[in-house]
Amino acid sequence: MAIPSLREQNDDPDVMVDINTTPLIDVMLVLLVMLIITIPIQTHSVKLNLPNGTPPPALTKPVVVTLDVAADGNLFWNGVRIENDATLEQKFKSVVGAGNEAEIHLRPNKDASYDRVALVLSAAQRLGIKKLGLIGHEQFGE
Repeated sequence: MAIPSLREQNDDPDVMVDINTTPLIDVMLVLLVMLIITIPIQTHSVKLNLPNGTPPPALTKPVVVTLDVAADGNLFWNGVRIENDATLEQKFKSVVGAGNEAEIHLRPNKDASYDRVALVLSAAQRLGIKKLGLIGHEQFGE
């Protein structure tokens, strides 16, 4: 025969042993609201003495030079054929010697040999050209 335990004999619910945090949260919220209300509004300004000068001059657009490399290897400076590599170097030197360095847009033909394009790039690097960009390179992705 089994003897019933004390728990089985008592129909009362179990005693809750956790702390009730609701009043604690209420008190904290009241303290937070009082703190927000009592803080003075920070209304201060910083006085700056800004210069009253003339604005900087407008930027001038750089000169754009188009350098085409044809399929047969001929070079064209703004549509004018360059006869030899010495003339190309003279053109590069004139661009470097100018105060406002021109932008050189290099447009190689899809069928041009790489040697000719590499010659132009090495000459530009050797002579100190800093603003050189390849135009139309999307044709090589096909």
